[in-house]
Amino acid sequence: QVQLVESGGGLVQPGGSLRLSCAASGSIFSGMGWYRQAPGKQREWITTITRAGGTNYADSVKGRFTISRDNAKNTVYLQMNSLKPEDTAVYYCYANDVYSRNGWGQGTQVTVSS
Repeated sequence: QVQLVESGGGLVQPGGSLRLSCAASGSIFSGMGWYRQAPGKQREWITTITRAGGTNYADSVKGRFTISRDNAKNTVYLQMNSLKPEDTAVYYCYANDVYSRNGWGQGTQVTVSS
């Protein structure tokens, strides 16, 4: 059974930084990444990382957010810099395993406000 546990959300001022973590268990994982959902909006894909370390980013976060992973720990990270109020959302990690199963984290709130 694929399980993902997130940590690291919180309240930060505009221009600040946060680092999210997501620990996965129960399988061997290929693609991992992050989505977010702001109030009243649909869930938005923001970034993906392959097992080999290849990355992709949504234009809205490119240059400010960095995804990384530690395959030995089955953990994916999201370093968020230069945060803006519009980055306020619940952030969800996801993982696809080598058996084509998908898992989602429980979500962590990120609030950017002065």
